[in-house]
Amino acid sequence: MGNVNILAVFLGALAFFAVGAVWYTVLFGKAWRELTGITDEMVKAGPRPGQNPTWLIMGLAFLFELLIALTFGHMLARTNPSPHVVLMMAFGFGATIMAPAIGINYLYQMKPGKLFAIDAGYMVVGMLAMGGVFILLG
Repeated sequence: MGNVNILAVFLGALAFFAVGAVWYTVLFGKAWRELTGITDEMVKAGPRPGQNPTWLIMGLAFLFELLIALTFGHMLARTNPSPHVVLMMAFGFGATIMAPAIGINYLYQMKPGKLFAIDAGYMVVGMLAMGGVFILLG
């Protein structure tokens, strides 16, 4: 059993966050905004009273990604897997834990399947990016 690689945790979370930056702008930004009802005017106007400001949303999202990375890093430190197993674990964590959790929530909220595909896909790809960082800094 090794120690958790704190640099890998931080950079892994940063990689996850960077995937989100591309995922929700260049790749699926327009579709995601349409499915969530967020218009360009709403984005330009900023938060209304009672809504969280963008800096808080982004900051908390990064903290959640740090928590995910810390948990993943702890699991890797305790199991010391080979690189291909790290990617398998990252994919498995995203596809069999995170995506179903989103799916359950979306079923009860009656959200569209396309939105689930965008958000769950982000979790899987984000986890793979994080796994790649852990491999590189292994």
